[in-house]
Amino acid sequence: MFISKIMDYQNLSDEQFKRRFGVYKQTYRKMVESVKSVEADSNSPSKRGPKPKLSIEEQVLVTLEYWREYRTYFHIGTSWELSESTICRIVNKTEKMLLQSGNFRLKGKKALLNQAEIPVITVMDVTETPIERPQRKQKDFFFG
Repeated sequence: MFISKIMDYQNLSDEQFKRRFGVYKQTYRKMVESVKSVEADSNSPSKRGPKPKLSIEEQVLVTLEYWREYRTYFHIGTSWELSESTICRIVNKTEKMLLQSGNFRLKGKKALLNQAEIPVITVMDVTETPIERPQRKQKDFFFG
C-alpha cells in the first residue's frame, strides 16, 4: 500500500530526499503550502465528486516523481496504485496550482534581458562531415 511509502519518504534525510525527488524538503513543504493555499482560494463551498485518493502532499510527491524521473504515467500509476489517467490529472492540476501561486514561476524574457548580469555566451565550432557511403563495388555486399 502507498501509505507506507509516504512514511518512508518523510524519514529520508534532506540529501536523500533531494536525490529522490530533485528538491529539498523545505522546497517541498513550500510547494505543498502553495498548492493548499491555491486550492483553498479556488474551491467553492460545494465540492462535487468523490474525494481524492491522495492527499495534497502525496499529489506533490507524484508530480515531483514525474518531473524527476520522466517515468510514464502508467509506471507511476502502478507504483501508487492509481490509473494513468488519474496520475495525468494529478500532475497537470498540481503544475497549474504551482504556477497560479506565483512562487514557482520562471521569469519572462524581458526580466531576463533587464538583468544587470552579463549573459554567458557559448560558442561552438561545428564542422560538417560527409556521410560515408559504400563505393560502387561494395554496393552488392552493403546492407543498410
